Amino acid sequence: MITPVTAPAGFSAEDEELLRRAEEILGRVWVHGRHEVATALRAADGSIHTGVHVEGSCRRSSICAEGVALGTARVAGIALGEVVSVVSVQIKPADTFRVIAPCGVCRELISDYSPDATVWLTAPDTDEVIAVRALDLLPEKSRRLW
Repeated sequence: MITPVTAPAGFSAEDEELLRRAEEILGRVWVHGRHEVATALRAADGSIHTGVHVEGSCRRSSICAEGVALGTARVAGIALGEVVSVVSVQIKPADTFRVIAPCGVCRELISDYSPDATVWLTAPDTDEVIAVRALDLLPEKSRRLW
């Protein structure tokens, strides 16, 4: 049994639902070195969209869970500016789920389409799960007009 994340005080019931959905997916599909991260995001209409990391044999071909979740939302008809909350999980250490921050590329992607979305991550200094506005993950970001 993998230990779930203890939902932080700042989590709404809706955000906890995202967390549990990401944990459920990763618990079901996890394969070391292939599928190690799951993401769940919520759109303004309340719909939840998910994705899982797909590792490639050459690192450049790998696809992050956040990008898969954004693509899934778009296929469902969601305008990506309507994404309001994003949470990603990994299993570490010792069979424990952990909320993780998006990589740099995913920070760019999320902030391009959903700059005001709340992104949940574990603060590196305190191990506390915190909420950060997507655009604030990239100080001095160059903005692209879509």
